[in-house]
This record gives sequence, C-alpha cells and structure tokens, in this order.
Amino acid sequence: MPIDAGRATAAEPRTAEIAWDHKDVQLYHLGIGAGIPATDPDELRYTLESRLHVLPSFATVAGAGMGMMGGLAAPGVDIDLTAVLHGGQRVEVHRPIPVKGRARTTSRVAAVYDKGKAAVLVLRSEAADDDGPLWTSDAEVYVRGEGGFGGERGPSVRTEPPARAPDRTVERHVREDQALLYRLSGDWNPLHADPEFAELAGFDRPILHGLCTYGMALKAVADTLLDGEVARVRAYRTRFAGVVYPGETLRIRMWRQDAGVRLTATAADRGDAPVLADTLVETG
Repeated sequence: MPIDAGRATAAEPRTAEIAWDHKDVQLYHLGIGAGIPATDPDELRYTLESRLHVLPSFATVAGAGMGMMGGLAAPGVDIDLTAVLHGGQRVEVHRPIPVKGRARTTSRVAAVYDKGKAAVLVLRSEAADDDGPLWTSDAEVYVRGEGGFGGERGPSVRTEPPARAPDRTVERHVREDQALLYRLSGDWNPLHADPEFAELAGFDRPILHGLCTYGMALKAVADTLLDGEVARVRAYRTRFAGVVYPGETLRIRMWRQDAGVRLTATAADRGDAPVLADTLVETG
C-alpha cells in the first residue's frame, strides 16, 4: 500500500525555519477579501502596517504553508497528489501571532485513518519562536482510493447547527480575481488558476482555495461578533463540505455558544450549497 500508516506516524518530525513580516500578513488579508472599503477603519486593521493585527488563520500560510507539504513528504506516504483532497482544518493559537516573526516548525503525520474508500492523513504542524509555542495546525487530508487497509476509522466531529435562527447572517462576495491573489501566499495548485487543469479535475472552471474560504469566514466572525478582537480566537476548526467559485457570494450564518461561535458557510448563488460545515470558532 502506498501509505504505510505505522511508518508514517512513527517517522521523525520534519523541521524548518520560517519567517514573515507585515507584507506577508497584508497579502494574506487581501487574499481573503480584506480592504473593502479601502478607507474603512475596521479594514485598515488588516491592511495598514501601522494598525495591523494578524488573523489567526494566517498560521495556515505562514512560511508558504510548508507544514502541510512536509507531512505529505513523510516516510511511508507515497501518494498521487491528484487523489488528495483537503477535508478539514483546525488551528489552535497559543498566543497572538506577531506581525513580524521567525519560528521553527515541526511537521509530522499525527494519525492515519481508514474511511473505506479513502485514507485520511492528519498532518500536524507546530510552530514556536524564542518565546515558546505559537500555534498548532492540523490539516485533514483525504486520499481517495487508499482506504480499506483495516485501520481505525477515526473520530467523528459531525455536528448540526443550532435549531434556531442564527445570531448573525452576512454575505461576502468572492472577487473574480480572488483565487489568483490568494495563491500568492503560497498555494500554487493550478486547480485555482488554470481552466484546463480545473476541467481535468472535473470542474467547470478554477475553484477558490478551501483555506481562502476558511479565512473569509473567520474574518466575518471577528468583524461581526468579536468586535474585531482577533486575539479572542483560541482555535478554529472546519470541514470542507463543498467548493466555491470566484465571482460567487458566500452566505455565513453564525450562532453564539458558550464555547465560542458556531457557523456554516454556503454558496448563496447555488441554492445555499454547503461549503463549510462542522465549524467552530473557540474564543476566550
């Protein structure tokens, strides 16, 4: 089998040094739709270096997302990347991410689960600087055709949204060029830019990065229910339930809960087709 679960999870973590500054943070924020209106004081917190704060989802692109790629290159993992789907994401921040920093990352395969027709790799990346841990990021990667090896099925985090009206509903337009801008933060998969490649993958046209949608939804929560205080976010998890096309509109529904904010995201232009599910922003 191309995935040797025991070897993959026992392998020594891969390490790397990463660095970022205000330009990387600003580019990421612009890639998830910040800066509209350009002179809005609330938006300037994402775009103007003298006022800048860092949305915790920036952890997914810091160092050009090398943590996830390190996990896919682990011993015991020999897979066809065209069979890989990003199924879910969780980021836990241990303290606010600085606008400028250097960190050491360690990446490993934390778990391999058997879903029958697919295997799921949990790729864990941890970052720390001289002051201690910064964040832990778990990417759940589905590998089609690699299941059925008799391994553990893994935990289920499926949850239904509250059976009441959401506390807030907002819509966020996805610009036609948004995938082209977002990919400058490090995800160069041609699926998000090349129409011919997208067609080969079974899509009518290039799709938006799931992690771009992930960032857009977190920004919506921070701006509407957290008074813009991104430091209140402790952790953020989601399951990628469907695709978004540039030019569409995201509809984000939010419910306050004791643990934080539960949300769903759907494609408003396609009958509220699910995009993000089982999603929770944990706050402190």
